[in-house]
Amino acid sequence: MSSEQISSAQYITHHLTNWTYGQFPDGHWGFAQDGTQAMSMGFWAIHVDTMFWSISLGVIFLVLFRKAAKHATAGVPGGLQNFVEWVCEFVNTNVRGSFTAKNDMVAPMALTIFIWVFMMNFMDLLPVDWLPLAAGALGEHVFGVEPHHVYFKVVPSTDPNTTFGMSIAVFLLMMYYSVKVKGAAGFVGELTLHPFSSKNPALQIVFIPINFVLEFVSLIAKPLSLSLRLYGNMYAGEMIFILIALMYGGGWAMGVFGGFLQLGWAIFHILIITLQAFIFMTLAIVYMDMAHSVAEHH
Repeated sequence: MSSEQISSAQYITHHLTNWTYGQFPDGHWGFAQDGTQAMSMGFWAIHVDTMFWSISLGVIFLVLFRKAAKHATAGVPGGLQNFVEWVCEFVNTNVRGSFTAKNDMVAPMALTIFIWVFMMNFMDLLPVDWLPLAAGALGEHVFGVEPHHVYFKVVPSTDPNTTFGMSIAVFLLMMYYSVKVKGAAGFVGELTLHPFSSKNPALQIVFIPINFVLEFVSLIAKPLSLSLRLYGNMYAGEMIFILIALMYGGGWAMGVFGGFLQLGWAIFHILIITLQAFIFMTLAIVYMDMAHSVAEHH
């Protein structure tokens, strides 16, 4: 979709709207043609573009790493094997440094999180118009849909559904191992007996609801902060790329200036997308370590 055909506000809105499939208020199912229709579909609407890219990138990750493992050699390794070995060693080092218990699931989980989040973030480095334009042309010529009604966001981590879904999965694992390792009584004790405690039974009863409120807020804050940190950083980065893309419609001088800005921001953004994947992985490891911790104080 060219920024010369529509206003700047419409251009930005189009790029920030997901391709949504769901049930309309009258009961029929279909694709939303604008943001208002998408909102009217409610909670059970599906962001098709987010699902497509997140699943596709996950499959690519599995295929590449399986290929590297299948063709691994003790001799001189190829480029793919070198890369996979380096990533695995990097993740394993971080797990050993942050996870003090023993659980064979944590390292594969950390590897999956780091690579998958990085790949989703990496989509932000593709020019913002390329894939949406291709999707619009496909929708027009194959399905007969007007291009401005075809929405195609290509960065899954700019969708809060993705980041919340991953953080909730980590949170559920944390809750599961908290109960499994500490027992139901130990888990409840963590929520009610700290940080305030007293040897006086009557005073301890008073502290229990206060402790529960403080610990419950701290517990719920973990998945919220985990998801919102990734979403906020990636959404802001995508918005900057979109604003820079608008400059190409302002004449050759603005276009050249925008090109330099885009190059500079893309180089800097490589650090951001890697750092956000690393932070998400590290916090997931730390949360799992907390779930396995049986110390008296935490």
